Amino acid sequence: MQLEIKIDAAFKEPKIIILTDKMTDELNTLVGKISEKSPRILSGFRNDTLEILEQSDIIRLYTAAGKVYAQAENGEYTLRLRLYELEQRLDKDKFVRISNSEIVNLKKVKNFDLSFAGTICVTLSDGTTTYVSRRYVKKIKQVLGI
Repeated sequence: MQLEIKIDAAFKEPKIIILTDKMTDELNTLVGKISEKSPRILSGFRNDTLEILEQSDIIRLYTAAGKVYAQAENGEYTLRLRLYELEQRLDKDKFVRISNSEIVNLKKVKNFDLSFAGTICVTLSDGTTTYVSRRYVKKIKQVLGI
């Protein structure tokens, strides 16, 4: 893919033109990222303090007892968004949903254990063990290329 940027004082706002012979998955992803309007910032509460969370620090996001939590390298946070809202804000290349109640950061996965029948055991970088629900096994295998 070629990239060309022209600086011209006549343009008051950026204009993007894509020249191609056919639409590809790569172009669809690029168009999706360019046209994103939803905020990518995540914030969480810890000890009555609101903190901005870096996506790269998040290990997993999960629900428990009707609340949504973010487990990060420096502690656990309570979030006010639902998991489906978080999915829209998270980088789709790094985060994947493994069950109705959990999203994990693929960059923080230590290993996947496929020896369990019908499910996959996931060990995260902090030692936490969780499982991919049967409903999401096919999706995880596609993401992993197996």
